[in-house]
Amino acid sequence: MTLSVGDRLPEASFMTMTADGPTKLTTDDVFAGKTVALFAVPGAFTPTCSAKHLPGFVEKAGEIKSKGVDSIACLSVNDVFVMDAWAKDQKAGDDVLMLADGNGDFAKATGLEMDGSGFGMGKRAQRFSMLVKDGVVSELNVEAPGEFKVSSADHILGQL
Repeated sequence: MTLSVGDRLPEASFMTMTADGPTKLTTDDVFAGKTVALFAVPGAFTPTCSAKHLPGFVEKAGEIKSKGVDSIACLSVNDVFVMDAWAKDQKAGDDVLMLADGNGDFAKATGLEMDGSGFGMGKRAQRFSMLVKDGVVSELNVEAPGEFKVSSADHILGQL
C-alpha cells in the first residue's frame, strides 16, 4: 500500500556521510520532533535530478527553512559514497541532508518504489516530495512517470 497524507513514516534506516565517515540514521533520527521537507529522486547524477531537482532545493533552502522547515532531505536508492559525491558536485553543503536508501528499503516500505530495470537501474524510488511533521506525512506529491512538477522546491514552498 502506498503511503498517504496522515500516515506515519515506516521505520527505516539510511546512510549519510559525515566528517567521521558513513553514518547510519533511523527514521526517528531524521524526522522525530521536526518538520522535514523530504524529496526523492530516481538516481544521483541523472539528468533531471542533477539539472533541476536537487539544485532547486539547494537554491531555495533558506526560503524553505524560513517557513518553519527544520531540515531538507534528499533520498535516493544509491550508496552513501555516490550520494556524498553528488552532494559535493551540486554544492549541497549543509543545506540538504543526503540520505542513501542503498537497498531501497524505505522506497519499498512507503510503496513509492519504481522499477527502472528497463533502463538498467533496477528498483528505485519514484520522484516525489513530502512534508513530514514529527514523522507524519502532512503533504505528499508523487510525480507521474517522466514528469517534474509537484516534487519541486517551488511546489513545496507553495504548500508551506
